[in-house]
Amino acid sequence: MKSLWNDRETKEYPGDLGLRVYTSRLLGRNPSLVLHGGGNTSVKIRETNILGKEEDILYVKGSGWDLATIEAAGFSPVRIPHLLELAKLETLSDPEMVNELKTNMTRAIAPAPSVETILHAILPYKYVDHTHADAVVTITNTPNGVERIQEIYGNRVVIIPYIMPGFDLARACAQRFSAEVTEDTIGMVLMNHGIFSFGSTAKESYERMIQLVSRAEDYLHKHNAIPPTPNITQEEKPLRHSLATLRYQLSQITGFPVILTTHRTPKTLTFARRDDIGTISQQGPATPDHVIRTKRIPLLGRDINAYTTAYNDYVHAHASEGLTQLDPAPRVILDPELGMCAVGKNAQQAAIVADIYDHTIDIISAATALDSYQALSAKNIFAVEYWDLEQAKLRKGGKPPVFTGEVALVTGAASGIGKACVASLLQRGAAVVGLDINTEIETLYSRPDFCGITCDVTDENAILQALERAVEKFGGLDMLVLNAGIFPAGCSIAQLSNEDWRKVMSINLDANFTLMRECHPLLKLAPQGGRVVVIGSKNVPAPGPGAAAYSASKAALTQLVRVAALEWGKEGIRVNTIHPNAVFDTGVWTEEVLQARANHYGLTVEGYKTNNLLKVEVTSQAVGELAAEMCGSLFANTTAAQVPIDGGNERVI
Repeated sequence: MKSLWNDRETKEYPGDLGLRVYTSRLLGRNPSLVLHGGGNTSVKIRETNILGKEEDILYVKGSGWDLATIEAAGFSPVRIPHLLELAKLETLSDPEMVNELKTNMTRAIAPAPSVETILHAILPYKYVDHTHADAVVTITNTPNGVERIQEIYGNRVVIIPYIMPGFDLARACAQRFSAEVTEDTIGMVLMNHGIFSFGSTAKESYERMIQLVSRAEDYLHKHNAIPPTPNITQEEKPLRHSLATLRYQLSQITGFPVILTTHRTPKTLTFARRDDIGTISQQGPATPDHVIRTKRIPLLGRDINAYTTAYNDYVHAHASEGLTQLDPAPRVILDPELGMCAVGKNAQQAAIVADIYDHTIDIISAATALDSYQALSAKNIFAVEYWDLEQAKLRKGGKPPVFTGEVALVTGAASGIGKACVASLLQRGAAVVGLDINTEIETLYSRPDFCGITCDVTDENAILQALERAVEKFGGLDMLVLNAGIFPAGCSIAQLSNEDWRKVMSINLDANFTLMRECHPLLKLAPQGGRVVVIGSKNVPAPGPGAAAYSASKAALTQLVRVAALEWGKEGIRVNTIHPNAVFDTGVWTEEVLQARANHYGLTVEGYKTNNLLKVEVTSQAVGELAAEMCGSLFANTTAAQVPIDGGNERVI
């Protein structure tokens, strides 16, 4: 591990707090040090308050902030003298500790201070860094972890046996650290938890962390405890139906739709197929705070009911009265065919679970190669999973977006109405797969809840591959928005060629038929019922001259939707159609074309755009919002509907 400190970069981070932000971000850049909100850092600063008196203030990482992106506002300023007095108490409950930390901040709008705030305060150094470094955690999760840490560091660190984070840990550290610290001490190792470094400057504390973790990495290399690069051939076979079934079963257990991401990499497949997987994977997480994301152990195979029973037994064995039980579904699944699957309430949570367990695989593999992997007891892990502070978060929990945990697929998603549909569905919490022949779909969004796939929807094999990838990405399909289509240049029937007719039909009708047929088995497994919204056209009820192929294709598609509604209603799948007209904010309508059409009708461009009974402009966003709403509860009792969105068209009416 190498230091990333750069003197030129530090000029952008003035002052003690600025440098605290800088080195926190350096730590956060390295996932082998901290993951997704893990770890915390602090700096002690003397400040003058509003009364003109000097105070010693601890700026400590606030709850909800990630070290990789933290800003000055992410640090909570707490008065140090009060923290030092708290450390002398015999007992302090978690709710009392939270109250004391909050009421002794100097900035009311600051985030809640880290639960390890008191621990940071009692360490007599200006800068303090704390990470869950993979290498250190690997060594501490072995039977002789203490002896190995002593061998690696000698008196360079103080070793603290595992104690649950919070007041008890801070009090124990206050006593033990002061008794064992020497002039050579530059860090502290918390067994089965992580490592601290400290120093008089931000650079010193940061580089001591790099130095300490590097020693642990060197130790693992010296003992050949670095797993070899996996060499396994992935079998290419359709898995979407199996995955959608698995997601459906998980959602039945949780009571809400979940996102299921599948990771069939050489590493995950090799790990899932190990002969000793039944032992090494069932010990517990690498560090206790991971249990909040991953649960204590993964499911091996696909027997969800057996896992649920075992989880309920685990809770009953350790629970006290008044506890709110979490859902018993696994968050990690290891399967020899699927590799590793991660489960989350939304795509971001599933991505975090996958990231954490990917590192856990490395830690378990390395610890097993070094000696054997030995996590904390189920009792200790349960205490963190059902911590008072976590239970309080559950009681406070707000209402999630309406489509949280659900998956939508939108065709023709790179521009116009399709792009607007994607935005509306994302805004409502859905994970969205966008298909388009335009490669720009792949970079439309960079976020865990969107997957853009370049796909020619007239190619059946391309559709099958896209669906396979979509289900591997999110686990299933709940909503299908069929938008892809073409509107060719005007042409009379007498002049219309077979080739042009077939091209329009292949895109506007045949491709949608194929998508509906192939998506049907997935929509049947939607936890809250499948929904299909088809973007039709005003030309269905009111065709115009010169648009024979387009009008016929959209009319046939509408008829197909009506038949699907008849056939799929018994399976809880609702199928509805939207008929837009005069949607001009798309790539088809350039300013030149708009002006020409407006001139043709003797109208201004604005008048042409609003040439309807309500005198409104119908936008892609308006169509996208209606499409999303038709997937929601307002249309829960509606199927086979044809809804115009045209501002009122006399010919349609």
